[in-house]
Amino acid sequence: MWGKGAGLVGVELERKLASRLPTARWEHSLGTAATARRLAPRAGVNEEKAWVAGLVHDLARDMPESELLSLAASFGILVGNVERQAPELLHGPVGAELARREFGIEDVEILRAVADHTVGGPAMAPLSLLLYLADFIEPGRHFPGLEEVRAEAERDLELAALWAMEKTLCYLFRWGLPAHPRTVEGRNWLLHRLQNEGRWRSWTDGPAVACLDRRGGGGCSA
Repeated sequence: MWGKGAGLVGVELERKLASRLPTARWEHSLGTAATARRLAPRAGVNEEKAWVAGLVHDLARDMPESELLSLAASFGILVGNVERQAPELLHGPVGAELARREFGIEDVEILRAVADHTVGGPAMAPLSLLLYLADFIEPGRHFPGLEEVRAEAERDLELAALWAMEKTLCYLFRWGLPAHPRTVEGRNWLLHRLQNEGRWRSWTDGPAVACLDRRGGGGCSA
């Protein structure tokens, strides 16, 4: 096992999560964990850490908005204007703190990845970027524009993550939803890096028009 800070592990962790999460959310978490673990060697990430991060990343996703806001306040999590407009964006940082308190997970890389997975950000650590992308492309997702990102993930994880951010932003702009500044900052940081390294290419398959379930529908749950 990967050692100190693991908290609940193996069957014990999976059993507790399976009993806590709605069935669809648990299936999504398994898909995210499996995707993250499969891609982990290419990201230079420990496979077990990737698996655990994927399992727990949506721990707080189905909480009511009022509860997310209340927990964020009690945990000392910064709540900005965007989070007040879209409290579901708090499920990452709130979930990370719950993973620490209730599941005994103290590994900093895992907790950071869980906190970051919803909106991304600039200069993300390898596990954070991997989880952000795995959450977007896991096999249970089905929405326009996704297959192009999935295919690119087999070649260049960072370019695929950039495309995921850009398609998400296009979706938000299209439907008049608030975009988190960290998503914009993450996109700009990756764009600058990839352009400097000659790795940038534009996506062509259209925006991921249903990549978030912030309108009460769509093909995935961010």
